[in-house]
Amino acid sequence: MIIIGHRFIPSENFFHVNNIDAIKKTPPSSCIYLEFCEENLEIIHHARANNITFALGVTTVAEVLYASSLGATYILTQKNFSTIAQNLANEYLFDAKILSIIEEEEEIEELALQGIDGVIFANALIKITS
Repeated sequence: MIIIGHRFIPSENFFHVNNIDAIKKTPPSSCIYLEFCEENLEIIHHARANNITFALGVTTVAEVLYASSLGATYILTQKNFSTIAQNLANEYLFDAKILSIIEEEEEIEELALQGIDGVIFANALIKITS
């Protein structure tokens, strides 16, 4: 299981950006994070064209499928949607990893038993503005 943002485990931070210029304010080789929406498609295409690792936050089945097709490395979901997203990833053999956004350590065990690829603590999502 991937665990991002836990105090015991060194891991990368994800930088939540809202435009292409904000990407320039992130450390080299960092992962950018975006909520999936049509308004962010330009940023997603820019990241993909420039080999920038990116994660997409999703809330629907269609968005999970889009995120995979767009080349996201990670697909982030709320805990209550993680099992659905993971089932899709397993069924369609996604390259992307499903990460459930969590607040508390106690949530790790529950999600591990559900077979979710990983978790990310909400505080590991760092907002970057341009």
